Amino acid sequence: MNLSALDTSPAAAHPTISERWLKSLDRLERATAADPAIRLLQRGIRSLPLGEMRDLLRGKPLGHPVHPVLVQVPMGCWLSASVLDFVPGTQHAATTLTAVGLAGAVPAAVAGWVDWAELPPEQARVGLAHAVSNVAVTACYAASLTARLCGRSAKGRLLALGGAAAVAVSGALGGHVAYRQAVGSHAT
Repeated sequence: MNLSALDTSPAAAHPTISERWLKSLDRLERATAADPAIRLLQRGIRSLPLGEMRDLLRGKPLGHPVHPVLVQVPMGCWLSASVLDFVPGTQHAATTLTAVGLAGAVPAAVAGWVDWAELPPEQARVGLAHAVSNVAVTACYAASLTARLCGRSAKGRLLALGGAAAVAVSGALGGHVAYRQAVGSHAT
């Protein structure tokens, strides 16, 4: 018998943020509306003539997916830029880190898509949400870089904060795929 179903405490009546998050991800895993588009995208990515590059992008030489390794570059650069945004006299360094983060996002995204193309439906659904949130991340940081380069540093900092919020959502989705759905435990 499920004892939590009998719990009538105030805490049971008011689920935590993490419980609501996981429940929404469970619903996303079961939602089939995007499946035709997912199958089409996956077939298209699998049909790309990548040759041996596919094994490199999937991390075969490492023995585990390379995407989680590659995302450290953009995330680290953008986090560092956000810290520098609050340090006087470091505007140029923050701008440089924002640009390097955008450049580093490209190989991370390519590796992510190659991994995603091999996922089963439940994982691919959450993975697609992760990818869509990464589009928001990239848009925020690209707009931030543009603003910074045009001399609008306050606007650039504000856009970077939006990007950081989007990174948090994207990271939570990616973490869900990698850990709760156990993608990282699959053979590359």
